[in-house]
Amino acid sequence: MTPLRMCAITRQKKPKTELFRLVKLNGKIVLDEKQNIQTRGVYISKDKEVLKNLQKSKCLNKAFKSEVPKEIYEEVMNLCSKAS
Repeated sequence: MTPLRMCAITRQKKPKTELFRLVKLNGKIVLDEKQNIQTRGVYISKDKEVLKNLQKSKCLNKAFKSEVPKEIYEEVMNLCSKAS
């Protein structure tokens, strides 16, 4: 059974495999593709409609208590495009 995690944007619980995980590592926000970095992370749905609102909502800035670089948003969008 796949563990459930909550999307930071929609607040819906989904299987871990349906979510991206971002972590703050050494002061830098990175995409945890294997979802195994040992630190607190933020999960985001792989749904394109949800990701369109990601940068506007600024929920990542709130979650990490710092400004999230534009490149992170672009990387997540690119990975979502490849997954579909």
